[in-house]
Amino acid sequence: VQLQASGGGLVQAGGSLRLSCVASGRIFNTYVMAWFRQAPGKEREFVAAISRSGLRTNYADSLKGRFTISRDNAKNTVYLQMNSLAPEDTAVYYCALDPKNYMSSDYISSDQATYNYWGQGTQVTVSS
Repeated sequence: VQLQASGGGLVQAGGSLRLSCVASGRIFNTYVMAWFRQAPGKEREFVAAISRSGLRTNYADSLKGRFTISRDNAKNTVYLQMNSLAPEDTAVYYCALDPKNYMSSDYISSDQATYNYWGQGTQVTVSS
């Protein structure tokens, strides 16, 4: 499985960006997917996750209301819509995929250890 993230860039504070992550390879089922980010000098942190069905989502508390995760299973793509961006959102954003086939189609996790496949990251820079 390969993950290709895109959509990052430079944006002014208050602006918006939409990140995309396309999964390719030997994909036979849809999987739990998530976004994480890593700011300079900080550890990688959870941003959002979406269940296999797309019906359940989870967000980092500090990001609720500004970020929205969604997916298009027909396109093997997960999205992260980011609104009202602030300089503290500056980071490299990584998409991640959990390849385990859970019994529940609504299972999601914010634990990085759950995710075995990672994209290359896309840089988001928010200027003040």
